[in-house]
Amino acid sequence: MLTRTRFAERLARHQQRLYGYAVAITGDRERARDLLHDCVERAAGARKSPADDPAFRAWLFTIMRNLWIDQVRADRRHSLATETLGDARPDMPVSLETTMVNTFAVRQAFERLSHDHREVLALVDISGFSYQEAADLLSVPRGTVMSRISRAREALARLLADDEPTVVPFSRAPRKV
Repeated sequence: MLTRTRFAERLARHQQRLYGYAVAITGDRERARDLLHDCVERAAGARKSPADDPAFRAWLFTIMRNLWIDQVRADRRHSLATETLGDARPDMPVSLETTMVNTFAVRQAFERLSHDHREVLALVDISGFSYQEAADLLSVPRGTVMSRISRAREALARLLADDEPTVVPFSRAPRKV
């Protein structure tokens, strides 16, 4: 069992990426903070944690993902699934600065992606997990992660290039290797 200080040190190395992942999967900063808090609380209360750092990081992300899945299921039972999954997102004003406009466009397009696409992009592109690490976290084959990430990036690019605010359906086009 880790000492509180040692646990805090290990956690601090991953806390920013955990928060980024939480924002990506919840679509809401306030809810992401709550999810991060729940994740830290659950991890701190665990009797054992992985000894090596990559396994510890994956363990933390798995805890967070499982907590999120539990929350979504609870919300569904309370008929809040549409709101929880982000189907109804408020429009936000666009800044005049090019950087702000681009950031806004990417965020808005990201929010329009399917949950699976947001999740895999959050793990691989935002949190820096390898395809294999993401596959392990999602309990899917590595090829599924590679396929999802390819389709998610393609869908994101189409959303960014499109003037219409519509969701891009899955593309079955093969990825060039």
